[in-house]
Amino acid sequence: METIEKPWGKEEILVVMDQYVVKRLYMNPGKRCSKQYHKYKIETIYVLSGVLLIHFDNETRRLVRGEHITIMPVCNHRMECGSESETAIYLECSTSELDDVVRLEDDYGRE
Repeated sequence: METIEKPWGKEEILVVMDQYVVKRLYMNPGKRCSKQYHKYKIETIYVLSGVLLIHFDNETRRLVRGEHITIMPVCNHRMECGSESETAIYLECSTSELDDVVRLEDDYGRE
């Protein structure tokens, strides 16, 4: 298992196959990832614990343990921890395009 530290928490890459990838992500309280979209990648988010907010252009979805959502290509989105005290832990099951990220905004100065 590969662990990648991120400014908002970390991700653990659990499985990489030709057609899919499974990651476990930890979004720390008060943190959020970049606003982004994917040209090709489809991802399903499944919350294991905590509260995860997913922001779209005109909507915010609040997900808790056992809830999930699928995000299709070219959909602008951003994940955020929905708790001030508890890390949001969730699975991301996606197609295999690991580098397919177009950042639109980023709190940490990443391109």
